[in-house]
Amino acid sequence: MTPRITAAVPLRELPRWALLERELLSRLDRAWREFERRFCEPDGRLRYHGRMYGRDGVDDFYEPFFNWPTLYRIGGSPDLLTAAKRHWEGVTRQLSEYGYLRDEYEIGYDWFHQGESLPFLLGICAADPADTAFRARARRFAELYLPGSDNYDPATHTIVAPHTGAGGPRWGVGEDWAEYRADQPGMQIYGLPLFDVPGVDSWDDLRDPDAARAMGQAMQQRMGRGDTAVNLAATTLAVNAWLYDHDEGLADWVLEYVDAWRERAAANGGLLPDNVGPSGQVGELHGGAWYGGHYGWTWPHGLHSILPAATVAALNAVVLTGRVDRLDLVDGTLDAVLAHGEVADGIAARGSLGPGWAERLGADETTRELLVPYRHGPQGWFDRHPVPLTPVLWRAWARGDIATDTLIERLRAASDTDWEAVRWFHDKEEQGHEAPWIGYLAGRNPDYPERGLELALTQTLRRMALITEAPDEPQDGDIHFWQRLNPVVTEVLSHLVTGAPPAIYYGGLPLARVVIGDVRLGRPGLPADVAALVTTVEEHRVVVELVNTGDAEQLAVVQAGAFGEDEIVAVGHDVAAPGYPGDAWRYDVPPVTTVPHRTTVGGARLEILLPARTRITLDLDINRRAYRAAHQHFAHGTTQEEHP
Repeated sequence: MTPRITAAVPLRELPRWALLERELLSRLDRAWREFERRFCEPDGRLRYHGRMYGRDGVDDFYEPFFNWPTLYRIGGSPDLLTAAKRHWEGVTRQLSEYGYLRDEYEIGYDWFHQGESLPFLLGICAADPADTAFRARARRFAELYLPGSDNYDPATHTIVAPHTGAGGPRWGVGEDWAEYRADQPGMQIYGLPLFDVPGVDSWDDLRDPDAARAMGQAMQQRMGRGDTAVNLAATTLAVNAWLYDHDEGLADWVLEYVDAWRERAAANGGLLPDNVGPSGQVGELHGGAWYGGHYGWTWPHGLHSILPAATVAALNAVVLTGRVDRLDLVDGTLDAVLAHGEVADGIAARGSLGPGWAERLGADETTRELLVPYRHGPQGWFDRHPVPLTPVLWRAWARGDIATDTLIERLRAASDTDWEAVRWFHDKEEQGHEAPWIGYLAGRNPDYPERGLELALTQTLRRMALITEAPDEPQDGDIHFWQRLNPVVTEVLSHLVTGAPPAIYYGGLPLARVVIGDVRLGRPGLPADVAALVTTVEEHRVVVELVNTGDAEQLAVVQAGAFGEDEIVAVGHDVAAPGYPGDAWRYDVPPVTTVPHRTTVGGARLEILLPARTRITLDLDINRRAYRAAHQHFAHGTTQEEHP
């Protein structure tokens, strides 16, 4: 029997954050409907009559909807989940007709892009694990990478190619790179993929057709075989399926594969290498070098693609085991690049990702930050940028020490930028505002909830204005059109309502310190008119305030952990002291005073009855990862299991 507490503190005034939160949820529900009306066909597919080019494109059709299930789990309208499923299935049929999928899954592409396709599916599975069709899909997709599949070699503990999927290994790096020419748009900034191809010593050498063919051939043969570090994100498929039925074969494969990469990192001084050859040896296809693999340290993005994959895999291991020891996969890689860090200015001009970093930070040419090398080649480390805060934050979040994490404090101390500022930008990953949220949790930035929600409202309004001006479908080949217009913004809501960052964009599971559900509707997400604010996130403590802004009673459930993995040992909460509503013969409204109360819980869930216009502050004592994580059924409750 889930314990129930009744909120007993009447509202004298509605908190501004609560009003903004409810306004944002209302606007987002109107926004996704307008996006759907303008750009989607009745069966859910995107309106597009153009062609597809090369192997690329599957992720771009799923990405416009990637955070719609997230909005549903936070408090979007009940029919949003139905819409999300319709769009996933419609897009899947659309891509199958283009020949890009087999049995509803990517035929074969790299895991940097497959990771971008995955959040949409993961969000649906987490939102409604009772859906048997998506449960079957989760299992079928996971089996593509298990021992016995064509994609995995259990003898070497490797995924056998950078491009894999429902069609097995898809050798090479794609028809687009049969030649690697100097005139390919946008590629010069990333430089040479390989530095030891005879006759190719500089970018200008690629203007020679023979040199361009030689580079393309070398890429296909050397970068298109063997394992690569970004394949670590494939572990999410198995963990997502494991969350349904705890098949230990799925867990064993994930831990086997992650530990194989940990061993390779340990042999490389803690730094994750980026390539493993067909026989299982690091550097086998690259002259013994630990760098040079596809989407690896040398080309094109380095740390930007490797560190998210490592973080996804490490967090997946935490979900499976309840232990944080495999975060060393992230620690060692961060330590390696930090050892070469330096505080410097000129952020925008310093490398391949510089302009984007300058925009995100609001930096000019004099702004100084701790810059680390993102890439490595025969010439050593190069391409310096600020330390990406998202993996650093997840590392601290998993360990429970966000407000006191020493690396976060080191980065803040080295920065010229105002970490408490809420910067007016929005990227497709729904990331980038970690610093002001960290400041809020540390007690330095009390206005973040209001300013963050104002930002989110403005982001939504701007996207709606762009939708109004946009054509009904993109020009041929412009398959990034829809993700630029997705009006659903959930980053700030994730911070404030779940006590967690948004899921890592490149294949991360949707994690949370708390999930709030609607008991009467039997679903995750805030009940009507209810707003939530997580104010404290510590290893053994979470504080959340609930406010019923409406005139009808609501019944909410508070769950500890995204997958019911945490135990609420006890809860401290405020109750109204005697004195309200006061003497009927007096005309003044008496002040509302509260007294503390404590209730023993001993489970993952707690129900809160919220009469009209009341509030309650819950101070949760948490025994973290006390239960085995599982997809949660809000309609019928769930029984948690202790970790073995």
